[in-house]
Amino acid sequence: MRVPRLVGLMAMDAREAAKSHGLVLNAPDRPDFHLTVVDYVVRQYPQPGAEVPQDSMVYIWFDFGEGEGGGGVREPRIPRPPSGGMQRELDEPGDPYPVVSSA
Repeated sequence: MRVPRLVGLMAMDAREAAKSHGLVLNAPDRPDFHLTVVDYVVRQYPQPGAEVPQDSMVYIWFDFGEGEGGGGVREPRIPRPPSGGMQRELDEPGDPYPVVSSA
């Protein structure tokens, strides 16, 4: 039997998917996993598509581990940075080519 992709599913959907494939889920970071409903799976082991016997244990996590990412909410920054890329520094206002007399 192949392990389904559980990453990205809500907890309740992951439980149903595992049950329909004859697998057992374990969430080491959630002792109250049976009560978890709307948290999203961010990692799983074994990987999707791996061949395992029926009634095998599949581990899922809802939080990234130490140093594994989870950069937080990515909302638009306000005020937005100016568009147009880098700008060259302009000289002071005035004639860029002053007339030099040779007297």
